[in-house]
Amino acid sequence: MPKNTKTIIALLLIPQYVLIKWASNYPEFIETFYSEGAYQYISKALRYALGWLPFSFGDLVYALAIVYIFRWVYTNRKRLRKDTKQWVVDVLSTVSIIYFAFHLFWALNYYRLPLHKSLNLEHDYNTEQLVAVTKKLIEKSNAIYFKIAGNDTLKIDIPYSKSEMLDMAPLGYENLKKSFPKLEYQPASVKKSLFSYPLTYMGFSGYLNPLTNEAQVDALIPVYMFPTTTSHEMAHQLGYAAENEANFIGCLAAINHDDIYFNYSGYTFALRFCLNEIYKRDEALFETLYETVNKGVLNNYKEAREFWDAYDNPLESILKITYSSYLKANKQAKGMESYSYVVALLVNYFIEKSL
Repeated sequence: MPKNTKTIIALLLIPQYVLIKWASNYPEFIETFYSEGAYQYISKALRYALGWLPFSFGDLVYALAIVYIFRWVYTNRKRLRKDTKQWVVDVLSTVSIIYFAFHLFWALNYYRLPLHKSLNLEHDYNTEQLVAVTKKLIEKSNAIYFKIAGNDTLKIDIPYSKSEMLDMAPLGYENLKKSFPKLEYQPASVKKSLFSYPLTYMGFSGYLNPLTNEAQVDALIPVYMFPTTTSHEMAHQLGYAAENEANFIGCLAAINHDDIYFNYSGYTFALRFCLNEIYKRDEALFETLYETVNKGVLNNYKEAREFWDAYDNPLESILKITYSSYLKANKQAKGMESYSYVVALLVNYFIEKSL
């Protein structure tokens, strides 16, 4: 690529940034023309192109990119000292191209309308409503546990392989679209991450590759978490970038699935969020409600905690702070704490549906 062309591309990073910041102030425009417009075609095209592959193409690209970066630094080590201006242009032109692709292929979804507006749900709720929904979720979770395990207190182990659950997950969306047509999901492109070990040490159970639109799920997480985690990443593929919204949609997809194990994963997932919110508001009330949850359900929660504790490391905290800053830079003011806002969506949905 000619030097002048690289310089122009590098300089385009500035107007790109300004344009995106300007567009972020117009969520109705983003919702209409990007999230429900151009993105739908881009997303489906990428999933049709790559969904059939049995491995994560995006993870492979990341691996090759890392190798290329180290090779580039090594082969250009002398030039890096002598011609600083040119290598800065090389780096910035590459960043400019990736920044453009990142927003074109997915990231403009960060600036769309809030989910409660597009799905016509209320957003506010009070403690009384939270407690009422939590009690219903406890009843539902306990009842499903009893159907599966009877009078046992052991954790539930889903009797499917993780690959089978990846194939099963789209059915939840097929059922969910009857209530919310915007949540139609097809074609599928959900895969186990090739980087499951580093992903686990980073403290993440999955992610969406924004450049290939492949949903990546950590292959090491406990099996009972797999249905909701998979459904969560599929929600990102549909264009719901906010973590709280993807949690809510993933939960509903699991709850609306035909399979009872998916239902169990979905209801206990919703219950955990609601219990955590009650704990923040009233610890004594939390203890009272916690005592009514089936011991088997609590053992599944314990399984998840012990899994993450086993991979706890100093780097995880640094990465989560970095990711939280990234979320804040993309219109999620609470950063990682925005995950807790799923409770508002859950409470209002279940009140409306009379769970």
